[in-house]
Amino acid sequence: MAPLYGKETVMLNASTLECVWSARTRLGEGPLWCPERGRAGQLLFVDILGARLLAFDPESGATHDWPLDEACCWLAPRDDGDGFIAGLRSRLVHLRLEANGPRIVAAWPTPEDEPTGNRFNDAKIDRDGRLWFGSMDDAAVDASGSLYCLTGQQLKRHDDGYCVANGPAIAPDGRTLYHSDTPRRVIYAFDLAADGSLSNKREHIRLSETQGFPDGMTCDAEGGLWVAHWEGGRVSRFAPDGRLDETLPLPASRVTSCAFGGPNLDELYITTAAEERDAEGLAGGLFRVRPGVRGLSATPFRVKGCRNEKLQQEVTQARP
Repeated sequence: MAPLYGKETVMLNASTLECVWSARTRLGEGPLWCPERGRAGQLLFVDILGARLLAFDPESGATHDWPLDEACCWLAPRDDGDGFIAGLRSRLVHLRLEANGPRIVAAWPTPEDEPTGNRFNDAKIDRDGRLWFGSMDDAAVDASGSLYCLTGQQLKRHDDGYCVANGPAIAPDGRTLYHSDTPRRVIYAFDLAADGSLSNKREHIRLSETQGFPDGMTCDAEGGLWVAHWEGGRVSRFAPDGRLDETLPLPASRVTSCAFGGPNLDELYITTAAEERDAEGLAGGLFRVRPGVRGLSATPFRVKGCRNEKLQQEVTQARP
């Protein structure tokens, strides 16, 4: 049984926290640092419920906000430099971010037996370029979600029985995968083998009722696991053994995800949600803090030579 954490131990210096963009996202998610964009890098993220793709340039302070024809849950870079692989509600697509905005150019095979009431949720690329992503019941009621892995064009279901599959994160050595079922307040750990197989599923962390629910996650270079607390108003760092190490309170109760960014990967960007939180002025904002540790650069998805003509052609133009 995983440890149950009901008390905080160490409080980060909240004075270093800043809201860099009051974007008012209904459901901000999927922060991704892109060092190749802009002069010194940009932070991309999505608003799932608002069907928006957003970008923040920390050097200039410029922001970009593109509407989408369909909700996007996350995006990850491709190893050929040709845009991103992105998770829409029920399909995986090749997305390019062009001068006039995002454009979907092709689609990958997607699960055929996902229930109609499900949608995709969070995702992460492991150190070998495999894409791990989860699905969830859009009403967050039924345990109909699964954990998938896409290797090139090969898609495999590795685990199921999730109500809201959330927050994949990969340990720095690539040997542990963390994944959560948000309504159960449980973060699982799996042993991740070199061939991409999972084993030894175990409860790694169980949050208490006062701490909210585990949402998006990321690992730092020292192996610490940073967890966003939905309805918990905080981000916490857990040591590799699952011990609560630090807690950072935020002025928004629905904290959704986090990712390291900046030229030195020493800035933690945090997304939040404004849905049903009208009284919280900074809910839905993008926050930044320098926590004193560095993160890991995002590993690109290994396309493995698959060509767009082998994929289902969509040529779906996003709204300008």
